[in-house]
Amino acid sequence: MKLLRESQSHRRRDQMASRTKGKTTIEVGADGVAVITLINPPVNSLSFDVLYSLKSNYEEALSRNDVKAIVVTGTCKGKFSGGFDISGFGEIQKGTMKEPKVGYISIDIITDLLEAARKPSVAAIDGLALGGGLELSMACHARISAPGAQLGLPELQLGVIPGFGGTQRLPRLVGLTKALEMILTSKPVKAEEGHSLGLVDAVVPPAELLNAARRWALDIAERRKPWVSSVLKTDKLPPLGEAREILKFAKDQTRRQAPNMKHPLMCLEAVEVGIVSGSRAGLEKEAQVGSEVINLDTTKGLIHVFFSQRGTTKVPGVTDRGLVPRKINKVAIIGGGLMGSGIATALILSNYPVILKEVNEKFLEAGIGRVKANLQSRVKKGKMSKEKFEKTMSLLKGSLDYESFRDVDMVIEAVIENVSLKQQIFADLEKYCPQHCILASNTSTIDLNKIGERTKSQDRIIGAHFFSPAHVMPLLEIVRTNHTSAQVIVDLLDVGKKIRKTPVVVGNCTGFAVNRMFFPYTQAAMFLVEHGTDPYLIDKAVSKFGMPMGPFRLCDLVGFGVAIATATQFIENFPERTYKSMIIPLMQEDKRAGEATRKGFYVYDDKRKAKPDPEIKKYIDKARSLSGVKPDPKLEKLSEKEIIEMTFFPVVNEACRVFAEGIAVKAADLDIAGIFGMGFPPYRGGIMFWADSIGSKYIYSKLDEWSKTYGEFFKPCAFLAERGSKGAPLSAPLEQGRSRL
Repeated sequence: MKLLRESQSHRRRDQMASRTKGKTTIEVGADGVAVITLINPPVNSLSFDVLYSLKSNYEEALSRNDVKAIVVTGTCKGKFSGGFDISGFGEIQKGTMKEPKVGYISIDIITDLLEAARKPSVAAIDGLALGGGLELSMACHARISAPGAQLGLPELQLGVIPGFGGTQRLPRLVGLTKALEMILTSKPVKAEEGHSLGLVDAVVPPAELLNAARRWALDIAERRKPWVSSVLKTDKLPPLGEAREILKFAKDQTRRQAPNMKHPLMCLEAVEVGIVSGSRAGLEKEAQVGSEVINLDTTKGLIHVFFSQRGTTKVPGVTDRGLVPRKINKVAIIGGGLMGSGIATALILSNYPVILKEVNEKFLEAGIGRVKANLQSRVKKGKMSKEKFEKTMSLLKGSLDYESFRDVDMVIEAVIENVSLKQQIFADLEKYCPQHCILASNTSTIDLNKIGERTKSQDRIIGAHFFSPAHVMPLLEIVRTNHTSAQVIVDLLDVGKKIRKTPVVVGNCTGFAVNRMFFPYTQAAMFLVEHGTDPYLIDKAVSKFGMPMGPFRLCDLVGFGVAIATATQFIENFPERTYKSMIIPLMQEDKRAGEATRKGFYVYDDKRKAKPDPEIKKYIDKARSLSGVKPDPKLEKLSEKEIIEMTFFPVVNEACRVFAEGIAVKAADLDIAGIFGMGFPPYRGGIMFWADSIGSKYIYSKLDEWSKTYGEFFKPCAFLAERGSKGAPLSAPLEQGRSRL
């Protein structure tokens, strides 16, 4: 019995140890300085364990007679702290962890224990102090930093607010206007700027950082340097009337730029309370707001996106096999059009030598010219020096044949969407490229098995689908076939990371993940218009929902040629569930092709400003007469909510098919693909997360109702019907060993 009890006790201790996330240590030197070190690799995030350990070490330092002053630093080389461990929010939201009482961390520990301590403390900052890391350092009585360290409060982009006193201390250290800029944009400043702003007291070389911080702490203790409590400073705060004007301007701007999000305005309220009623009241308001924002739907969505984005590189059966990415020394790109030149730009910006191949001198010159223009725009914006421009351009070489392909490690084909042309290119590549070379295609819709049909290299054929413009858009769809080797996938994941893209691994099908999920988006909008809904009301509702633009403005932007080519692929492959509208072909007949011709669904002035065009009505009427559709009085009077449902529920339906077919590894990958590939609003958490927030039962019932009234386009797929009938979450993993629907 005793042995059983002991074994249970050991098991409990082991479980507690495995749950522990980080700690701090204390070391007291002969000089009387206690160095408290944050330890929680890789970025010393401030988990609850680290914060409670920090409290304990601080209390020890304050109680010891041999300690005169304290230095707080981080153990990971080049990092002070990346901020609060956001997984703590997830655990609180799920109910797996009890939330500490409101204000316990920010007031009881950071303000009343650390900042109000009778012994001074100095933060020794290397690499980065972000979020809670910067807030902790601002509660110290001075901050010494290594050069180039990043200092910032990026919490708003995660759906939360600075919750460790940042709303009160930052305005008092750098002034209200600069503090609001840093908080609202989530953009960090470098240590050197921080020094000129008053956020940092000194910038010293990394090798001298700890000793400089120790000396500074002793100088404060011995009154040779000022003992400054940031929270009590007022010299940088503007007069009350001026402060209110600045805050009013910030609130108005925030309402315009982020109308669907509450947490930025709640954050500004905390700043305002501190300025009007004093920092103590401000800290209390910040703590109250901080505990409220965790439960906002937008916060849940943004936290889901934060973790899902980091999870896209975990692919079962691929990334868990211990495979090491091979070094890619040289990349070749075939096709110097808009996509090829954009991909070349992305690669040379990350120091990859690139060969750009075209069919003739004229096209090659144009392709290299596009790359040059992409880089020159960076120079104009001050993001790149002229020297860096020259060095980067020198990585690009042009070619008219395959001779220079004999030592490339990867080729990305980026020619027009023509199956036989792509098949010929891949057959040629097999002859000229080394046997280890990865053969990638940037196709957005064509089956990769068809592209590689004439080769014997199916194991190294992969899709590398970039989104336009390729050097700007953050998503890279990595498309694997049943033959693609795990090594090739691991290699491309590594390239994606190095060129700063968010890679999502998907299966091979028409449209892959993003274009396939979203093909019903434009078709649903066309359906509504032919049945009586105003196209401009649809665009307005969709923009208000949070998309960068509505479906009709998007059609104009990409051009009608692309819109028809893409739609044709889906009509051919999924004839039973596509809605065929003649509106765009009819407009094309009249030489309207979108923004490029200054006439599409909108008309465009010299500055490319879009205006609704009353002439659109005649094309809609003509399309109706061809399809025999009559306006439906119900659909003529849709509310914004109904427009969103009828536009996006078909997208949810197709996303369910993509998930059920195993095209995506997990539902969260589809969320990330939709956000970074189509601009689905991140604060809604992605298409599947958003669908689950509404409920599968409701979505199923609406689609079922519409399919009975309007036909197959709206018919719920088997997966959605099954989960919807039970009200089960759509994002829940597929059952193990069960055949996919």
